[in-house]
Amino acid sequence: MNHQGTKRIETARLVLRPMTMEDAPAMYQNWASQEEVTRYLRRPTHESEEVTRRVLQSWVESYGEKNFYQWGIAWRENPGEVLGTISVVEQDDRVGLLHIGYCIGKAFWGQGITSEAFQGILPYLFEEVGALRIEAQHDPRNPRSGHVMESCGLTYEGTFRQRDWNNQGICDASMYALLASDYWKQTQD
Repeated sequence: MNHQGTKRIETARLVLRPMTMEDAPAMYQNWASQEEVTRYLRRPTHESEEVTRRVLQSWVESYGEKNFYQWGIAWRENPGEVLGTISVVEQDDRVGLLHIGYCIGKAFWGQGITSEAFQGILPYLFEEVGALRIEAQHDPRNPRSGHVMESCGLTYEGTFRQRDWNNQGICDASMYALLASDYWKQTQD
């Protein structure tokens, strides 16, 4: 793959951008401190804004790495306030694999924001980075996450029993993926 790092991407309603330390208050307030939001994540709920600052500092320091992809999601009209994140959480260059994870504040659920953000990074990851497979998974107890994957054209591949863990403990993992060949076929239709 031709890794290029986290670059700014705009969609119809959103800006996907590298995060800065100035995003700490919004990140903490909008999602990192909300147990209902972090329930199915691998990261614990942040107990203070200082925890958020430490996490954010590690991200800011990683933006110089070409294989680091971590976008803050914001409205185009207000790009200074992040609503959530979308990122590559795992990757394997041997097979051109990028595994996507995302999180958005509860106040923004049900507005199509996560689907729009996911669809917004697909062209970049397939066309410029050269991914061959983009995948994502969710705990079956969180079906809304699966709806996001389906709305972005990913195909359900199966549910693996006790395959993962999150803040609920060991859990099943429902896997979805989109192959580059399918992506290119969709763009030609």
